[in-house]
Amino acid sequence: MVARHEGRVVFVRHGIPGELVRAQLTDAAPEAKFWRADVVEVIEPSPHRREHVWKAADSLVAHARGGLPVGGAEFGHIALAEQRRLKAEVVREQLARLAGVDEGPGHDVEVEAVSLLPGTDDDGGGLAWRTRCSFAVTAGGRLAMHAHRSDALVAVEHMPLAVPEINALRLWDLDLHGIERIEVAAPASGTAPLAVFTLGEGVAPSRLTEVLAGLDSAVSASAVGPGAGRAPLTVRGRGSVTEHVLGHHYTVTGDGFWQIHRRAPETLVGAAMEALDGVLSPGSQVADLYAGAGLFTAPLASAVGPSGHVLSVEGAPGTSRDARRTFKRQPEVAVVQGKVERVLRRHGGAGAFDAVVLDPPRAGAGREVVRQLIDIAPRAVAYVACDPASFARDLGWFKGAGWRLESLRAFDLYPMTHHVETVALLTAPR
Repeated sequence: MVARHEGRVVFVRHGIPGELVRAQLTDAAPEAKFWRADVVEVIEPSPHRREHVWKAADSLVAHARGGLPVGGAEFGHIALAEQRRLKAEVVREQLARLAGVDEGPGHDVEVEAVSLLPGTDDDGGGLAWRTRCSFAVTAGGRLAMHAHRSDALVAVEHMPLAVPEINALRLWDLDLHGIERIEVAAPASGTAPLAVFTLGEGVAPSRLTEVLAGLDSAVSASAVGPGAGRAPLTVRGRGSVTEHVLGHHYTVTGDGFWQIHRRAPETLVGAAMEALDGVLSPGSQVADLYAGAGLFTAPLASAVGPSGHVLSVEGAPGTSRDARRTFKRQPEVAVVQGKVERVLRRHGGAGAFDAVVLDPPRAGAGREVVRQLIDIAPRAVAYVACDPASFARDLGWFKGAGWRLESLRAFDLYPMTHHVETVALLTAPR
């Protein structure tokens, strides 16, 4: 939410537009262009305010106790329908301000609810959707998560946004002394989770053995030494999980990237492939940029067939290795690890691709990648975005080169947070 104080913009978490509140500044450097704050008291509440779904993330409760709320559920105090209305408003406003979209697709976009199970309308009330969670550990050996933009740790018991398979591990009951971080992946298929433990400096591996004694024996486990850049060593079970999406199978390691909402993979694949319907055909040349573990690569390969070709590009080495394992027996797929702009310089060129799936991180594709795609001029780009502002900025550059926004859908894949996912179809000038 946005407030203003003596001409300075203040971004205020845990409020609702129209409310009168008291807010405590959390980031207020004198030279900063804007400040940040948390709501600590509601004087005039919005009719859309409700009891927070997660006490550890409730700003009012946390500040009353002299602490900070855990990050990751900053919309948990807002009625679910109003959350989606606010997100749609943000998407529309960014498209209008940064891309000049004042009519047609995007101008009247709504945020679609996503059910937890196929063939149902049950969205779980915005809870129990998260299949991957990252936890820290307090100095006292308790399970914790970070406060927003802070090194402060908040001990947690139960994570209401997580799928039941993660909460069933009851990690908060374990003595986690010697462990720095825990990454948990619970496949949407319902198979046993995988937990990756990062050991503290100088901690003996036997400490992990003691921790694992308190976990269900069906849970796979991997260990990582202190510091970054080391591949996890499998300690028990398998060091990866198998994900299934619309008939395609993927191998994903514990530190590899995968969509965190249990229905996100099939929702985004379905929307992107529907957008490209009529563009793809057997023999097509396509690219999957920022491909991760190859979520879109697999359906693209099926669409173009053995006579076609899919260039799958991912920057993260570990995630790129996951994709190589998945597609090692498919010669029509080339998995390349590296920065997208550098790979396009080698493999691009005018007419190199008939279609592109573009799924960048929150920062967006950026000017250089957009310029390269404009030069390559595929017939269509399916742009999957997790940040409305960066997407609208990139869209503005495409539009400036004569491209058209043909369709746009928005999905509530991160309930109880401000994040929203969009899938757009962009077409080159005829």
